[in-house]
Amino acid sequence: MLKIILPTIMLLPTTLLSPPKLLWTSTTAHSLLIATLSLHWLAPSYYPHKASTLWTGLDQISSPLMVLSCWLLPLMIMASQNHLQYDPTPRKRTFIVTLITTQPFIILASSTTELTPLYIAFETPLILANASVVRWGNQPERLSAGIYLLFYTLISSLPLLITILHLHTQIGTLHLMMLKLNHPTLTTSWSHLLSGLALLTAFMVKAPLYGMHLWLPKAHVEAPIAGSMLLAALLLKLGGYGIMRVTPLMSPLPNHLHYPFLTMALWGALMTSSICMRQTDLKSLIAYSSISHMGLVIAASTIQTPWSFSGAMILMISHGLTSSMLFCLANTNYERTHSRTLLLMRGLQPLLPLMSAWWLLANLTNMALPPTTNLMAESAILITLFNWSAFTIILTGTATLLTASYTLFMLLTTQRGPLPTHITTLQNSNTREHLLMTLHILPLLLLILKPELISGTPL
Repeated sequence: MLKIILPTIMLLPTTLLSPPKLLWTSTTAHSLLIATLSLHWLAPSYYPHKASTLWTGLDQISSPLMVLSCWLLPLMIMASQNHLQYDPTPRKRTFIVTLITTQPFIILASSTTELTPLYIAFETPLILANASVVRWGNQPERLSAGIYLLFYTLISSLPLLITILHLHTQIGTLHLMMLKLNHPTLTTSWSHLLSGLALLTAFMVKAPLYGMHLWLPKAHVEAPIAGSMLLAALLLKLGGYGIMRVTPLMSPLPNHLHYPFLTMALWGALMTSSICMRQTDLKSLIAYSSISHMGLVIAASTIQTPWSFSGAMILMISHGLTSSMLFCLANTNYERTHSRTLLLMRGLQPLLPLMSAWWLLANLTNMALPPTTNLMAESAILITLFNWSAFTIILTGTATLLTASYTLFMLLTTQRGPLPTHITTLQNSNTREHLLMTLHILPLLLLILKPELISGTPL
């Protein structure tokens, strides 16, 4: 664990002391080195748990998320270069430091075995994400987006904090393994039922569950590119991770807890897919598609079968990379056309043919076409849901159909059609952007060769 956390902390002096000309190069190279080092977490030779320290431990659920957080840091730094091109150097350093600071907290949240550090490490990246939205966003509406993000987070987190304190007084420990041994105490009375509800709701808001999702499209649309990547690829996955950690504590979930969440998740997957069909804003469309995919993750985590957990885990990692890539592509279009409106950036294929190849690849992975891990995850989730109740296939089947429809709509609108008359000259795509897209798509294509690395199952 320290092999990764210490170099990550050393990134801060690298950022603060690098000469302005070498700032981007040195921070990107240093963070890429950390990302490469973190890959050893993917091949764990331990089951079911390996205690790295007294309060942290690695298992098959936490290691893929930790690697994902390390992998995305250099990509966030690379994607932000153009956005901060004209900012003074101290402001660039502050921005990079904000991004770097989120990484140790996400690693801690994914590896901790106690509820208190999980709570602290879970909330801190949200404060930093809020700072990136409010300070580095593009439009004046970023302030209302920041307020939405802050209040949704606060309102859901306070019951979680109260529950953690209540559990500590009731049981005397907050260690996840000990709570698992004591799990009947969580389902016997109304107070414990409310504890379960508070534990789940806090993570459901971050995932987000349909109905508690209004902060997400606003935050995504107003955030800078690195903020969007951080939110879509890492913070939403922390919500899913929290659900996967908390549901076994209440195994089996009481019906009046688990039916409402399951219903809202599946209904949300269907509703947000149909909302995507009528979006005019590209970033908003990608944000709503994230809610749709996370709905499947929540539904799978609530059922609590080995297959559903594997499907949820693979979908979280695959969707983290896919949505991050889509936001990067949307950003490359935005930097050239200065608009997020789909109609004002159509017909870009003849002008940026290589970018259009990346658009095609990203959209095919979003549609869960073979041979991607997205397909493996979605089919595992659909099968377990169908096995649990045959009626779910109506909701999941329609949602899958709508996902394919809005993804093709997004691809055709941005790449095909007549070029808008206001676009006269466009800057060519550059090597940095192509490297960024390659580093997103490469893990997705390689993981299908050995999907058990991210499936949450013992190797």
